[in-house]
Amino acid sequence: MSTVTPPATVASDAENLTSKEGRRKRRRSTGHLKIVPETPELRQRLRDRCREVASKFDKSTPMTKDEMETVSRRLLADMDMPEGYLGWIMVVLSSEYWRDQVAGVPHSRRLFLLPHCLKHAEGCPADYDEFGMNCKTCGACSIADFRTRAEELGHRVLVAEGSPIVMKIIVSGYVDAVVGVACLNVLEKAIDKILLAGIPCMAVPLLSSDCRNTSVDEDWVREMVMLEHREPQQKTRSYVHLLRGAADIFEPEQLQNLVPKLRGELSLREIKEKLHDGSDALVGIDPIAATEALGLDFVSRGGKYARPFITLAAYDALTGDKGTESGGADVVAKIPDGVKRAALCIETFHKASLVHDDIEDDDTFRYGEQSVHKSHGIPTAINVGDYLIGLGYRLVAGETKTLGPAAVADVLHCLSNAHTRLSEGQGAELVWRDNRDKRLKPIDALKVYALKTAPAFEAALYSGVRLAGEAEAYEEPIRGFSRNLGVAFQILNDLKDWQGDADNKLEAGGDVLGGRPTLLWALALASLDADDQAKLLSMASADCGLSDTQRIATVRTLYNKAKVFDQASRLVDKHQQRAEEIADAIQPEPLRRLLYHLVDTVLERPSESAVPLVSISSSLPITAPTKA
Repeated sequence: MSTVTPPATVASDAENLTSKEGRRKRRRSTGHLKIVPETPELRQRLRDRCREVASKFDKSTPMTKDEMETVSRRLLADMDMPEGYLGWIMVVLSSEYWRDQVAGVPHSRRLFLLPHCLKHAEGCPADYDEFGMNCKTCGACSIADFRTRAEELGHRVLVAEGSPIVMKIIVSGYVDAVVGVACLNVLEKAIDKILLAGIPCMAVPLLSSDCRNTSVDEDWVREMVMLEHREPQQKTRSYVHLLRGAADIFEPEQLQNLVPKLRGELSLREIKEKLHDGSDALVGIDPIAATEALGLDFVSRGGKYARPFITLAAYDALTGDKGTESGGADVVAKIPDGVKRAALCIETFHKASLVHDDIEDDDTFRYGEQSVHKSHGIPTAINVGDYLIGLGYRLVAGETKTLGPAAVADVLHCLSNAHTRLSEGQGAELVWRDNRDKRLKPIDALKVYALKTAPAFEAALYSGVRLAGEAEAYEEPIRGFSRNLGVAFQILNDLKDWQGDADNKLEAGGDVLGGRPTLLWALALASLDADDQAKLLSMASADCGLSDTQRIATVRTLYNKAKVFDQASRLVDKHQQRAEEIADAIQPEPLRRLLYHLVDTVLERPSESAVPLVSISSSLPITAPTKA
């Protein structure tokens, strides 16, 4: 057995990682690295070692997943343990890293997350309703015991799976820390999403991932639930306050403050209630005010608000980085309204593009409701999209006195340039869709991606940076970073289209059926022989004589033959690396940290298996994630 390295040495390895060393060790399959240590004694020994190591960390900023993996591998090597424990060790090490921060959150502000698979699959009388799983009076499994004890302490309890709904709860402001039980597959996604935002989180892994009559170390769960509330020794920076600040902009009261209504007598809250009460939506609304009402309702309807977050976070990063501190909520609340209107403007443009995209693609639903053109007709939807474009420019142009004419002019120039490029990219896609010749070169697909996706990232970043001060030195880095981030993001969307994801896509191959040009299509045409190229090209038409299911199966076979999924994954890696290299050189550190955060959150890799949708309700007033 190898000599055991002292915990301080292992911890210092993480502290001394350079950004490049820590960030280049990603992009590998970890499906075989989720073995749970076999005995309670071994699990306890590994837990104790993780606690020792974590106690030495500098906790001022969250560790990245790559840094966590590096330290976990070293820990396993020093203890002469198999690599297969890696996923389990990362969860335990992460939990110990955040223990002090979780303890700093009162029980009433903690979310206790339980998996439904802990229940006995056969004979379980529990049902799901609007209050979650009703299991208190059964006693047939451990869920009731855990839930009862957690609720006695004041925890909010949710019986569900998946990190998207947890992020929704966090951003909504209901809780400030998460403690939970889940299988390693679910916890891996939680590390990717929840911990990257700096949300205090502890978890106990299930002893198997069978999703049926599984079990857990119950003493460990009770210990986690009963963790006493105390002030943390060191407070970790977090993006939670900025995420909440971005979402709060779209609450009716704040939205009405930022966008004073010019038409009609109804408040935004009254408009929303009227448009969603199930009757004729526009009855009783002044016809002149109808477009404003529809536009503001759609702006506030839903989404992740990623673009406004980027603007607010970039502004904060260059004005003291106070919004990421423990008292950041007050700092974010005091961000000038002019900056918030610029952040709102970015989302307004995005929502306008969604209204028009839904018309072009004839999509029926958006954010869980009928798309605008389905509920109000195509002419009205086109007009609403146009209105939102005008509203976006008005939001920024009206801030000349508060933000300064030079800053406003620079931001408007960036926005108009981004708007033009986005339209060019969308136009190129539409032209290809309407052409009879469905050939496409990979370089042309990448150009379309750069035009369609990168401008939104660039506009959001640049606006925040420019409103914080002079931005000339940042223009080229922001443009290059956004281009590579946007292209990588769009390629990942291509890959998700063939797997399904928890956000939007429930069936594989939607881009083929929808007639949209993709890099996968271009890569396949570049790799296949003439006969297979002709076969693939014939699949672009619904009149090819095959059903949709047969078309998708044929295209998948040809894609696999051309190895396009591997090629696309390597291109994601390439563009991600380029984005990171640009981020490596950015100063000051808070802005560099934000760019790394965007890379880690925006470029989430598809999981190795299909991602289930969250379909379990809870007692919290939250809905399942909808189309973004």
